[in-house]
Amino acid sequence: MNTTQATRLVAAREIRVKLRDRTFLISTLFFLLMAAAATILPPLLSGGPSSVAVTEAAAGPLRAAGLEVRTVADDRAAEQAVRDGDVDAAVVAGPAVLAMDDAPDDVVTALSSQPDVRLLDPDAVDPVVAFLVPFAFAFVFFLTSQTFGVQIAQSVVEEKQTRVVEILVAAVPVRALLAGKLVAGTVLALGQIALIALVTVVGMRFADSGGLLTLLGPAIGWFVPFFLLGFLLIAAMWAAAGALVNRQEDIAGVSMPVQLAVMLPFFAVIFLNDNATAMQVLSYLPFSSPTAMPLRLFTGDAAGWEPLVSLALLLVAAATFLLAGARVYEGSLLRTNGRTSIRAAWRSRETIG
Repeated sequence: MNTTQATRLVAAREIRVKLRDRTFLISTLFFLLMAAAATILPPLLSGGPSSVAVTEAAAGPLRAAGLEVRTVADDRAAEQAVRDGDVDAAVVAGPAVLAMDDAPDDVVTALSSQPDVRLLDPDAVDPVVAFLVPFAFAFVFFLTSQTFGVQIAQSVVEEKQTRVVEILVAAVPVRALLAGKLVAGTVLALGQIALIALVTVVGMRFADSGGLLTLLGPAIGWFVPFFLLGFLLIAAMWAAAGALVNRQEDIAGVSMPVQLAVMLPFFAVIFLNDNATAMQVLSYLPFSSPTAMPLRLFTGDAAGWEPLVSLALLLVAAATFLLAGARVYEGSLLRTNGRTSIRAAWRSRETIG
């Protein structure tokens, strides 16, 4: 069995085990429900246009505004319709708007004289969207890399703790074992994100957010390769961290540098997304570029060549961390006499397989 075949075998095994894991399935369902709720519920809860009672002579502007108009004989009948709860508001002579306990803003707007508005920057991103989009990109990368990274580390420790790893390395090369785990984690992470993205797009279509989807398209397209390389970089660190210990309880102690490498860029992108200089720097740093560069593409702040340079730097960093993680993994995988230091694992790499 060559290395490629062994890698496929290990990856297939890891994927099968994870797809039978109830926790993984429940968490995926939870994320799908959250994505659906975040996109579908707001338009449902906002309600439809107000229903208005009005005489036929004054119904024109209200119909033009898309309101539900109910014509009545006179102002007294209009007021009575409001009191009976048949309509949300009524327009009577004056004109005046009648309502029970809440001013109907859409009715008031329809009756108001609106001045001409000229937008000097019509393509500017809405401030709310400008906050939510970087949060979404950063949150997806942060949560996915943390969740699947921890699972990779736990899988490595479990195999060491039960001594199953000794049987595995006798059948497959050590690097194939590591590669299989990374491939499986990447496939599962991308699959989960693809499902969440599909539900989100469907929900946004339901909410009539086609304009936002058009703006997000290029950023999402670039987010995929950035996410892939960034996840591989982080996953290699998690696998190496898991190989350094022999008990599940010790993972937290060795994984602090990995968690900081994920958490600090997450908060940096969230809090500095409106700082052009900071975002430009973050878009070239390997641990923050998977979220910072797609965000700059969304806001239109990045030149056409910048994502290519950033992706090349991330590729070099990912390859470096994969090689370093593989060396630490090989040097500590068969050590079962307590926690192994990175220096010891680096110097005494196992040469089996």
